[in-house]
Amino acid sequence: MSCTLFAMKPRMIDQLDVAGRRVFVRADFNVPQDDAGKITDDRRIRLTLPTIESILNRGGSVILATHLGRPEGIGHEAEFSVAPVAERLRELSPLLRGLRLIAGRATDEAAAQAAAALKPGESLLLENLRFEKGEKKGDAVLAATLAQYADAYCNDAFGASHRTDASMFALPMAFRAQGHPCVAGKLLEREIRYLKGVVDSPAKPFVAIVGGAKVSDKLIALRNLCGRVDTILVGGAMAYTFLKALGTPVGRSLVQDKMLDEARAILQFAKERSTKIELPVDHVCGEALVLGTPTRIVVGAIPDELMGLDIGPATVERFSTILKAAKTIVWNGPVGAFEIAPFHEGTFQLVKAVVESTKHGATSVAGGGDTAAAVEAAGAASHFSHISTGGGASLEMLEGKEFVCLNALDPAPVIGYSKT
Repeated sequence: MSCTLFAMKPRMIDQLDVAGRRVFVRADFNVPQDDAGKITDDRRIRLTLPTIESILNRGGSVILATHLGRPEGIGHEAEFSVAPVAERLRELSPLLRGLRLIAGRATDEAAAQAAAALKPGESLLLENLRFEKGEKKGDAVLAATLAQYADAYCNDAFGASHRTDASMFALPMAFRAQGHPCVAGKLLEREIRYLKGVVDSPAKPFVAIVGGAKVSDKLIALRNLCGRVDTILVGGAMAYTFLKALGTPVGRSLVQDKMLDEARAILQFAKERSTKIELPVDHVCGEALVLGTPTRIVVGAIPDELMGLDIGPATVERFSTILKAAKTIVWNGPVGAFEIAPFHEGTFQLVKAVVESTKHGATSVAGGGDTAAAVEAAGAASHFSHISTGGGASLEMLEGKEFVCLNALDPAPVIGYSKT
């Protein structure tokens, strides 16, 4: 099965002479915040620093831009301001102590003037791009306005690279129309390296863990994996749709009844393509998904009054054995309600199995916000080969979809580094 994630490897930021250039860096700083607006996970910010610092250390200046949350696109909305991101950037890097946040909107005259006045080594952060009504519409006029701010474009926003928002696709096209270079940042480079390796040339056995709540969310990914991977380990609430489709009683477990026919079709599709789908054989059950609910280990059919909330010990053992023999592992979606104890245990035990496999030479890639959060919570983030910063983007990678935003970047030079 061929892959159309992108046509060719893009040119990278380190292949561009940035001295004296203003570089527009489209980052993905869409980070979670608590009710007080405090950032609770700054991983996406930290992983973009090597790109920013590479530019500043080599005599360039940086114009940072990102979206944050889901504003209405009707102007400045204080609750979605990127001010907390600016504060965290200043805290994380000495080179960004003087980072300037341009208040208002990214298209205000103040933003244009600040961009024009940038000197080598200086940086600024534009306000939330989704304050612009044209951002989500891929508006070429918005892109043309932003393209006047800089001399080069750098995509370091993998988490948004499956979208065709104005800043992701129309903007690099506007830069290219002016003869300006468009490159990939270091975070995006790492994502590409692992995604291409997993999708194009995985070492065998190739095992996928697919979890989460809904079969409908993972339908295309599951079909695309069939014939490509050797085994798919299915967990999470979506497993109960498959089990019910096979005639196994699942009690009050979460089921998508409208997806039962699709579930049966996927199982047949996998069989025809020599991919084995492994479903849970036992479950940690409770009457409700609440902290402190009494639990029971149930093998096979789940009683009417109970719901499955995690994979059981026999399933953990079976899945772990398969994972420890794998050479390539890709994981999207936890296999239980890991946010509430004790229903994290199955996911955490599989994390341990993946870590062990990785230590013995396997390539392990975790994608999706919940998956990354689970791996972080298990204290194993540094022991995976790669943890993707993109939730929807990593899922679309599994679906085999084309990443047109990457095709908008300049292709990598065939020999050596280009200095233009």
